[in-house]
Amino acid sequence: MASIEILCIGKLKNNPLEQVWDEYVRRLQWPVSLTEMEGKNQKEELEKLSAKIDPHAALIVLDETGKTLSSRDFAQKLEQFQTAGQSKFQFVIGGADGLNDDIRARAGLVLSFGKQTWPHLLARVMLIEQIYRSQQILAGHPYHRD
Repeated sequence: MASIEILCIGKLKNNPLEQVWDEYVRRLQWPVSLTEMEGKNQKEELEKLSAKIDPHAALIVLDETGKTLSSRDFAQKLEQFQTAGQSKFQFVIGGADGLNDDIRARAGLVLSFGKQTWPHLLARVMLIEQIYRSQQILAGHPYHRD
């Protein structure tokens, strides 16, 4: 069973999106942990994110320069990581100023939710839904419809 850790900038607390986040975490069979960080500036944020990256985990970063994948392709990518022996996934979501080349270069996958820019708190909820959807696709559950 995979474990999921999401590293992100910003706090979801007291945000209407928190309830949506909680619902998807509750539905997931994979254990999920959330590490929220804040910094005074982008440099401090990136240092904090970088220090938390586990070199043994499958690292997936969300970035507007990344690949756009269908939900089914994303599920297959997670399955490929698992088949290769990865049991821990770390997802990184940067703050308003994004990520740097160093963090992107360390990633096994740089993922984009399209050419539009999304608020990082909304991207977090979109990510947890896609992780849940991937779990359901891989389990053969009818939640996802093509």
